[in-house]
Amino acid sequence: MSTTFYSNGKLFISGEYLVLDGADAFALPTKFGQNLIVENAKGKIIDWKSYDYDNTLWFENTISFDEIINNINSEIETVKTTLINILHEAYLLNPDFINNSEGYKITTNLTFPRNWGLGTSSTLINNIAQWTKINAFTLLRNSFGGSGYDIACAQNDTPILYKIEKNTVHPVTFNPDFAKNIYFVYLNKKQNSKAAIQAYNKHKEQNLSKSVAENNKITHAILHAKTLKEFAHEIQRHETHLSNILEMSTIKEKAFPDFNGTIKSLGAWGGDFVMVVAEDNPAAYFQSKGYDTILTYKEMIL
Repeated sequence: MSTTFYSNGKLFISGEYLVLDGADAFALPTKFGQNLIVENAKGKIIDWKSYDYDNTLWFENTISFDEIINNINSEIETVKTTLINILHEAYLLNPDFINNSEGYKITTNLTFPRNWGLGTSSTLINNIAQWTKINAFTLLRNSFGGSGYDIACAQNDTPILYKIEKNTVHPVTFNPDFAKNIYFVYLNKKQNSKAAIQAYNKHKEQNLSKSVAENNKITHAILHAKTLKEFAHEIQRHETHLSNILEMSTIKEKAFPDFNGTIKSLGAWGGDFVMVVAEDNPAAYFQSKGYDTILTYKEMIL
Protein backbone atom coordinates (compact mmCIF):
# COMPACT_ATOMS: atom_id res chain seq x y z
CA MET A 1 0.00 0.00 0.00
CA SER A 2 1.28 3.47 -0.90
CA THR A 3 0.32 7.05 -0.07
CA THR A 4 0.86 9.91 -2.53
CA PHE A 5 1.35 13.58 -1.71
CA TYR A 6 1.49 16.41 -4.26
CA SER A 7 2.56 20.07 -4.23
CA ASN A 8 2.35 22.86 -6.82
CA GLY A 9 5.30 24.73 -8.25
CA LYS A 10 5.51 28.52 -8.05
CA LEU A 11 6.26 31.78 -9.86
CA PHE A 12 6.98 34.95 -7.89
CA ILE A 13 5.29 37.79 -9.78
CA SER A 14 5.89 40.78 -7.49
CA GLY A 15 7.32 41.51 -4.06
CA GLU A 16 10.50 39.48 -4.48
CA TYR A 17 13.23 40.16 -1.92
CA LEU A 18 11.11 42.80 -0.15
CA VAL A 19 8.77 40.04 1.03
CA LEU A 20 11.52 39.21 3.55
CA ASP A 21 10.95 42.63 5.11
CA GLY A 22 7.17 42.41 5.28
CA ALA A 23 6.06 43.40 1.78
CA ASP A 24 3.03 41.89 0.06
CA ALA A 25 4.00 39.17 -2.41
CA PHE A 26 1.92 38.27 -5.44
CA ALA A 27 2.59 34.73 -6.60
CA LEU A 28 1.10 32.14 -8.94
CA PRO A 29 0.98 28.36 -8.35
CA THR A 30 1.90 26.53 -11.55
CA LYS A 31 0.38 23.57 -13.36
CA PHE A 32 3.72 21.86 -12.76
CA GLY A 33 4.75 20.36 -9.43
CA GLN A 34 6.09 17.28 -7.68
CA ASN A 35 4.66 14.24 -5.97
CA LEU A 36 6.03 12.02 -3.23
CA ILE A 37 4.98 8.38 -2.90
CA VAL A 38 5.50 6.63 0.43
CA GLU A 39 5.49 2.86 0.92
CA ASN A 40 6.33 0.87 4.04
CA ALA A 41 9.52 -1.20 4.04
CA LYS A 42 11.99 -2.85 6.44
CA GLY A 43 15.49 -2.35 7.77
CA LYS A 44 15.13 1.02 9.53
CA ILE A 45 16.14 2.76 6.30
CA ILE A 46 14.61 4.92 3.58
CA ASP A 47 15.19 3.66 0.06
CA TRP A 48 14.88 6.95 -1.87
CA LYS A 49 14.54 7.51 -5.61
CA SER A 50 13.86 10.81 -7.37
CA TYR A 51 12.78 11.10 -11.00
CA ASP A 52 12.85 14.09 -13.33
CA TYR A 53 9.87 15.04 -15.53
CA ASP A 54 10.99 12.61 -18.26
CA ASN A 55 11.25 9.67 -15.82
CA THR A 56 15.04 9.96 -15.70
CA LEU A 57 16.37 8.83 -12.32
CA TRP A 58 18.41 11.81 -11.07
CA PHE A 59 18.93 10.80 -7.43
CA GLU A 60 19.03 7.42 -5.69
CA ASN A 61 20.31 6.61 -2.24
CA THR A 62 19.67 4.72 0.98
CA ILE A 63 19.34 6.75 4.17
CA SER A 64 19.41 5.06 7.55
CA PHE A 65 17.16 6.15 10.38
CA ASP A 66 20.31 6.76 12.45
CA GLU A 67 21.56 9.26 9.84
CA ILE A 68 18.25 11.14 10.08
CA ILE A 69 18.25 11.14 13.88
CA ASN A 70 21.88 12.19 14.32
CA ASN A 71 22.34 14.44 11.24
CA ILE A 72 26.11 14.53 11.45
CA ASN A 73 27.19 17.73 9.69
CA SER A 74 29.22 17.27 6.54
CA GLU A 75 31.56 19.93 5.17
CA ILE A 76 30.50 19.01 1.65
CA GLU A 77 26.84 19.71 0.81
CA THR A 78 25.32 17.06 -1.44
CA VAL A 79 21.79 16.08 -2.41
CA LYS A 80 21.93 13.37 0.25
CA THR A 81 23.15 15.64 3.06
CA THR A 82 20.53 18.24 2.15
CA LEU A 83 17.81 15.61 2.20
CA ILE A 84 19.03 14.21 5.53
CA ASN A 85 18.94 17.72 7.00
CA ILE A 86 15.31 18.22 5.89
CA LEU A 87 14.32 14.82 7.29
CA HIS A 88 16.20 15.53 10.53
CA GLU A 89 14.33 18.80 11.01
CA ALA A 90 11.07 16.94 10.32
CA TYR A 91 12.11 14.35 12.90
CA LEU A 92 12.69 17.06 15.52
CA LEU A 93 9.17 18.39 14.88
CA ASN A 94 7.51 14.96 14.90
CA PRO A 95 9.68 11.92 15.66
CA ASP A 96 6.79 9.49 15.24
CA PHE A 97 7.42 8.92 11.53
CA ILE A 98 10.80 7.44 12.47
CA ASN A 99 10.12 5.98 15.91
CA ASN A 100 6.96 4.15 14.81
CA SER A 101 8.24 2.77 11.52
CA GLU A 102 10.32 -0.18 10.27
CA GLY A 103 11.39 1.64 7.12
CA TYR A 104 10.19 3.30 3.93
CA LYS A 105 10.45 3.21 0.19
CA ILE A 106 10.02 6.74 -1.17
CA THR A 107 9.72 7.90 -4.77
CA THR A 108 9.46 11.50 -5.97
CA ASN A 109 8.39 12.58 -9.46
CA LEU A 110 8.71 16.06 -10.95
CA THR A 111 6.34 17.19 -13.69
CA PHE A 112 8.79 19.92 -14.83
CA PRO A 113 12.52 19.86 -15.63
CA ARG A 114 14.28 20.31 -12.30
CA ASN A 115 16.54 23.05 -13.67
CA TRP A 116 13.52 25.29 -14.33
CA GLY A 117 13.47 26.65 -10.78
CA LEU A 118 9.74 26.17 -10.26
CA GLY A 119 10.19 24.71 -6.80
CA THR A 120 12.06 21.41 -6.67
CA SER A 121 12.96 22.10 -3.04
CA SER A 122 9.76 23.80 -1.87
CA THR A 123 7.51 21.09 -3.33
CA LEU A 124 9.69 18.46 -1.66
CA ILE A 125 9.56 20.23 1.71
CA ASN A 126 5.79 20.65 1.51
CA ASN A 127 5.34 16.99 0.55
CA ILE A 128 7.56 15.83 3.41
CA ALA A 129 5.61 18.06 5.79
CA GLN A 130 2.31 16.55 4.62
CA TRP A 131 3.71 13.03 5.04
CA THR A 132 5.18 13.64 8.51
CA LYS A 133 2.21 15.73 9.67
CA ILE A 134 4.13 18.89 10.53
CA ASN A 135 3.94 22.58 9.59
CA ALA A 136 5.61 23.10 6.21
CA PHE A 137 6.48 26.74 6.91
CA THR A 138 8.30 25.70 10.08
CA LEU A 139 10.13 22.93 8.23
CA LEU A 140 11.23 25.40 5.54
CA ARG A 141 12.42 27.92 8.13
CA ASN A 142 14.38 25.28 10.03
CA SER A 143 16.01 23.77 6.94
CA PHE A 144 16.30 26.03 3.88
CA GLY A 145 15.09 29.38 5.13
CA GLY A 146 13.34 31.88 2.85
CA SER A 147 10.09 33.80 2.91
CA GLY A 148 7.69 30.86 2.60
CA TYR A 149 5.80 32.17 -0.43
CA ASP A 150 6.80 29.01 -2.31
CA ILE A 151 5.22 26.84 0.40
CA ALA A 152 2.06 28.93 0.13
CA CYS A 153 2.00 28.24 -3.63
CA ALA A 154 2.62 24.55 -3.00
CA GLN A 155 -0.51 24.45 -0.85
CA ASN A 156 -2.87 26.60 -2.95
CA ASP A 157 -4.52 26.22 -6.34
CA THR A 158 -5.26 29.91 -6.97
CA PRO A 159 -3.16 33.07 -7.25
CA ILE A 160 -2.18 34.37 -3.83
CA LEU A 161 -1.09 37.44 -1.92
CA TYR A 162 1.39 36.35 0.73
CA LYS A 163 2.84 38.07 3.80
CA ILE A 164 5.74 36.62 5.76
CA GLU A 165 4.19 37.74 9.06
CA LYS A 166 2.38 34.65 10.37
CA ASN A 167 2.73 33.16 6.86
CA THR A 168 -0.51 34.90 5.89
CA VAL A 169 -2.06 33.71 2.61
CA HIS A 170 -4.92 35.45 0.80
CA PRO A 171 -6.27 33.71 -2.32
CA VAL A 172 -6.95 36.30 -5.04
CA THR A 173 -8.47 36.36 -8.50
CA PHE A 174 -6.18 37.01 -11.44
CA ASN A 175 -7.47 36.00 -14.84
CA PRO A 176 -7.36 39.14 -16.97
CA ASP A 177 -8.42 39.38 -20.58
CA PHE A 178 -4.80 40.14 -21.48
CA ALA A 179 -3.51 36.85 -19.99
CA LYS A 180 -2.99 35.76 -23.62
CA ASN A 181 -0.31 38.46 -23.83
CA ILE A 182 1.69 37.07 -20.90
CA TYR A 183 4.51 34.60 -21.57
CA PHE A 184 7.18 32.93 -19.48
CA VAL A 185 10.70 32.46 -20.86
CA TYR A 186 13.35 30.27 -19.26
CA LEU A 187 16.78 31.89 -19.18
CA ASN A 188 18.71 28.60 -19.37
CA LYS A 189 20.15 29.22 -15.91
CA LYS A 190 18.90 27.99 -12.54
CA GLN A 191 19.30 30.64 -9.87
CA ASN A 192 20.44 29.92 -6.31
CA SER A 193 17.80 31.48 -4.06
CA LYS A 194 19.98 31.32 -0.94
CA ALA A 195 22.77 33.26 -2.65
CA ALA A 196 20.31 35.79 -4.07
CA ILE A 197 18.87 36.47 -0.61
CA GLN A 198 22.36 36.95 0.83
CA ALA A 199 23.15 39.44 -1.93
CA TYR A 200 19.90 41.32 -1.22
CA ASN A 201 20.71 41.56 2.48
CA LYS A 202 24.07 43.11 1.62
CA HIS A 203 22.60 45.71 -0.74
CA LYS A 204 19.38 46.76 0.94
CA GLU A 205 18.87 50.01 2.80
CA GLN A 206 18.78 50.15 6.58
CA ASN A 207 15.17 51.31 6.60
CA LEU A 208 12.99 49.71 3.96
CA SER A 209 9.59 50.90 5.19
CA LYS A 210 9.16 53.34 2.29
CA SER A 211 10.30 50.71 -0.22
CA VAL A 212 7.89 48.15 1.23
CA ALA A 213 5.01 50.64 1.03
CA GLU A 214 5.89 51.45 -2.60
CA ASN A 215 6.11 47.75 -3.42
CA ASN A 216 2.67 47.11 -1.95
CA LYS A 217 1.19 49.97 -3.96
CA ILE A 218 2.68 48.60 -7.18
CA THR A 219 1.76 45.00 -6.37
CA HIS A 220 -1.90 45.87 -5.88
CA ALA A 221 -1.85 47.93 -9.07
CA ILE A 222 -0.45 44.91 -10.95
CA LEU A 223 -3.11 42.66 -9.49
CA HIS A 224 -5.96 45.01 -10.40
CA ALA A 225 -4.74 46.27 -13.79
CA LYS A 226 -7.61 46.47 -16.29
CA THR A 227 -5.67 46.74 -19.53
CA LEU A 228 -2.50 45.31 -21.03
CA LYS A 229 -0.97 48.78 -21.16
CA GLU A 230 -1.69 49.40 -17.49
CA PHE A 231 -0.34 45.98 -16.49
CA ALA A 232 2.88 46.47 -18.49
CA HIS A 233 3.36 49.93 -16.96
CA GLU A 234 3.11 48.61 -13.40
CA ILE A 235 5.39 45.67 -14.18
CA GLN A 236 8.00 48.13 -15.45
CA ARG A 237 7.58 50.28 -12.34
CA HIS A 238 8.26 47.23 -10.19
CA GLU A 239 11.41 46.36 -12.13
CA THR A 240 12.76 49.90 -11.84
CA HIS A 241 11.92 50.08 -8.13
CA LEU A 242 13.76 46.87 -7.29
CA SER A 243 16.63 47.69 -9.65
CA ASN A 244 17.31 50.79 -7.57
CA ILE A 245 17.25 48.83 -4.31
CA LEU A 246 19.48 46.02 -5.55
CA GLU A 247 21.75 48.37 -7.50
CA MET A 248 21.43 45.99 -10.45
CA SER A 249 20.39 46.48 -14.06
CA THR A 250 17.04 45.01 -15.03
CA ILE A 251 17.07 41.86 -17.13
CA LYS A 252 15.78 43.82 -20.13
CA GLU A 253 18.55 46.42 -19.85
CA LYS A 254 21.16 43.71 -19.47
CA ALA A 255 20.08 41.10 -22.02
CA PHE A 256 17.16 42.27 -24.18
CA PRO A 257 17.38 46.06 -24.67
CA ASP A 258 15.94 45.87 -28.20
CA PHE A 259 12.82 43.90 -27.22
CA ASN A 260 9.50 45.56 -28.02
CA GLY A 261 7.63 44.78 -24.82
CA THR A 262 8.05 44.49 -21.06
CA ILE A 263 10.19 41.89 -19.29
CA LYS A 264 10.18 41.18 -15.57
CA SER A 265 12.46 38.98 -13.47
CA LEU A 266 10.57 36.48 -11.33
CA GLY A 267 11.98 35.61 -7.93
CA ALA A 268 15.76 35.65 -7.66
CA TRP A 269 17.12 38.06 -10.27
CA GLY A 270 19.44 36.65 -12.90
CA GLY A 271 18.03 33.21 -13.63
CA ASP A 272 15.06 30.88 -13.92
CA PHE A 273 12.02 32.35 -15.71
CA VAL A 274 11.15 35.87 -16.72
CA MET A 275 7.67 37.13 -17.45
CA VAL A 276 7.23 38.75 -20.84
CA VAL A 277 4.34 41.08 -21.65
CA ALA A 278 3.90 41.73 -25.37
CA GLU A 279 1.18 42.51 -27.88
CA ASP A 280 2.56 39.90 -30.30
CA ASN A 281 3.90 36.40 -29.65
CA PRO A 282 7.58 36.93 -28.70
CA ALA A 283 8.72 33.35 -29.41
CA ALA A 284 10.69 34.19 -32.57
CA TYR A 285 12.60 36.98 -30.82
CA PHE A 286 13.68 34.85 -27.85
CA GLN A 287 14.45 31.82 -30.00
CA SER A 288 16.76 34.00 -32.08
CA LYS A 289 18.59 34.80 -28.84
CA GLY A 290 18.94 31.13 -27.91
CA TYR A 291 16.02 30.82 -25.49
CA ASP A 292 13.76 28.01 -26.63
CA THR A 293 11.59 27.40 -23.55
CA ILE A 294 8.67 29.79 -23.94
CA LEU A 295 5.34 29.03 -22.28
CA THR A 296 2.05 30.87 -22.51
CA TYR A 297 0.15 31.89 -19.39
CA LYS A 298 -2.35 29.13 -20.05
CA GLU A 299 0.40 26.51 -20.37
CA MET A 300 2.11 27.55 -17.15
CA ILE A 301 -0.53 28.66 -14.64
CA LEU A 302 -3.26 26.65 -12.93
